[in-house]
Amino acid sequence: MASLLIVDDLIPIHEMLGAVLHPTGHQTAFATDGEKALATYKAGQFDLVLADIDMKPMDGITLLKKLKAYDQTAVLIIMTAYASTESAIQALQYGAFDYLQKPFKVDELLQALQRGLIYRQGLLARAAVVEAAPGVLGADFESRLVGASQKNKRLIAQLKKLAGARTPILITGEKGCGHEIAAELLHTATSPLISIDCQLSSMASLRSGLLGENGLGGTWVQQAKGGTLFLLHLQALPLEAQAELVSVIRNNAHNFHLLCATEVDLEKLAEEGLFNEELFYRIAALLVQLPALRERVEDIPALIQDVASQTTNPQFDARQVEFSAEALQILANYGWPGNLTEFRQVIASLLTTTETRVISAAQLPLRIQELKHWPTLAAYLADHEKQYIARLLNASGGDKVRAAAALAIDVSRLP
Repeated sequence: MASLLIVDDLIPIHEMLGAVLHPTGHQTAFATDGEKALATYKAGQFDLVLADIDMKPMDGITLLKKLKAYDQTAVLIIMTAYASTESAIQALQYGAFDYLQKPFKVDELLQALQRGLIYRQGLLARAAVVEAAPGVLGADFESRLVGASQKNKRLIAQLKKLAGARTPILITGEKGCGHEIAAELLHTATSPLISIDCQLSSMASLRSGLLGENGLGGTWVQQAKGGTLFLLHLQALPLEAQAELVSVIRNNAHNFHLLCATEVDLEKLAEEGLFNEELFYRIAALLVQLPALRERVEDIPALIQDVASQTTNPQFDARQVEFSAEALQILANYGWPGNLTEFRQVIASLLTTTETRVISAAQLPLRIQELKHWPTLAAYLADHEKQYIARLLNASGGDKVRAAAALAIDVSRLP
């Protein structure tokens, strides 16, 4: 049986929860505020914390933050008496496992506790694996994420740290940055990985495979049990389906590790009411930001060699093909809107078709040659700063708006 810490400033709540939980065999301890709860948690061993959100002097959110700082495997379920879910969503943002709205039913409480305890077991198991063999999970990271730039090194270090974790992870970054590769590296290879592209899946398939009925999840969710559920292009999921996905995650989060990937700013969409706010905070407990290729152009030579090792040229070994200094400079200056996907396609095509061992600037695709002199955003703004400041100062009303819009349009054209 589990050890539970109940935190609420109302003694009748202690008595009610004690009466409900005593027949289950769980051991319970009680605290009347966040400060006492934190001290009690540090002094003992608890599998789960059930805490009210509205307490003094330390409220439930502050307690949550401090518990997570002290113990990353701490599992906390928030209780809130508010009619709205605003406070509960805030708790999810800071790492709460779930929330219960007062008054709640006994079966809702017991189900939430069961889910939380299973989730806690997964966190402890993951921590034991990392402690026993910290390098095992990240054995092939460098071969999948090629490059020695600082941004790529930081990405590899972050993914190694998070590999096999149980906490939901949101992978962000522009298209073509390698969302699928990141998900595969975060996944524990010995368990199933179920990948769903929300952009390509019809609503009918999402209904049967992902959402199911009554928030229980469909066939894909059941297949992911014990493994990883990866949702790609999550922004493409319709709003009504997003609300249903909240229930699926709430009922099944203890069964799988949830990974999501997007190319847009979901937090901004949530603020604008275009993405379900609760869903965002449930999936974004941890964030992985993939760098764009233009932010790590020093990796281009190594990436070329990696592509060459997987490319065949009918005349000679593709690995022996070189790029002229001018060609390399153009590749570095190009914005690569399609990032790694576009880069690998371009380089593979060049290496496969070249009849010379040195690829010159003239052999590069015209779209890349034509944009070789595009400035960086910082350089562009530096060159045009005085011009646009003068236009904005001299303009008024609608003219000022149009001048600002002209600057925005120009900047948007940059790579």
